[in-house]
Amino acid sequence: MISHPSTDFSIILPTLYEAKNIPEIIYRIHQINFSNRKFEILIVDDNSQDGTEEIVSDLQKSYPALRLIIRQGKRGLSEAVIQGLNQVIYPIIVIMDADLSHPPEKIPDMLTALQMPQVDLVIGSRYVSGGSSDEAWPLMRRFCSRFAALFAKALIKAPVKDPLSGFLAFHKKTYLSGHPLQAIGWKIGLEIMVKCSCRHIVEVPIHFSERKNGMSKLNLRIVISYLKHIGHLVWFKLKFNE
Repeated sequence: MISHPSTDFSIILPTLYEAKNIPEIIYRIHQINFSNRKFEILIVDDNSQDGTEEIVSDLQKSYPALRLIIRQGKRGLSEAVIQGLNQVIYPIIVIMDADLSHPPEKIPDMLTALQMPQVDLVIGSRYVSGGSSDEAWPLMRRFCSRFAALFAKALIKAPVKDPLSGFLAFHKKTYLSGHPLQAIGWKIGLEIMVKCSCRHIVEVPIHFSERKNGMSKLNLRIVISYLKHIGHLVWFKLKFNE
């Protein structure tokens, strides 16, 4: 088994119809000064068939740290992330959206926070001091986000303001030592925080941007899936006395 320095990291980007956004996010990541850290970018695509495969193949000529997994069968953000978690090569994991809503420039701050003693997980947060969201973000989505967070906060053992953020950093060993993750809904961060018993969580302020290309995937089916996920996690905590 190849051993890597504890500061090296893998970025997981789950994608579905994000071909237009991929070149920009890959470029922005590579403009960041990560000091001496090595990293990889693992795009896990749900068989979008929108040109993602061709775009990534072309980008790999300039960015050899870029990898691509094309998933077949059932689509789902959580499924994609879990597959990525099982294939990363570095000891630190960053998960973020590929729609340019999460600023990759904040990754160094998140990695620094993760090195603090006892920290289990770091969140790129909209709701702590210094965090914000685009004014263009629809009022209804703001309300839904805040309302859904109320359910999530009751499940987490740490005081967290943005428990539904999809911008996360944590050690691979945290994932490996936790209970198996279930691909329910799309809030994989909440699943990780609960199933991996994350008690010491740090939030780093970010600006959450409205996507530039494509459309939001939020719909009634996803809302129902979220409620099922909450029910599953409540059952889990009762069963394992977490």
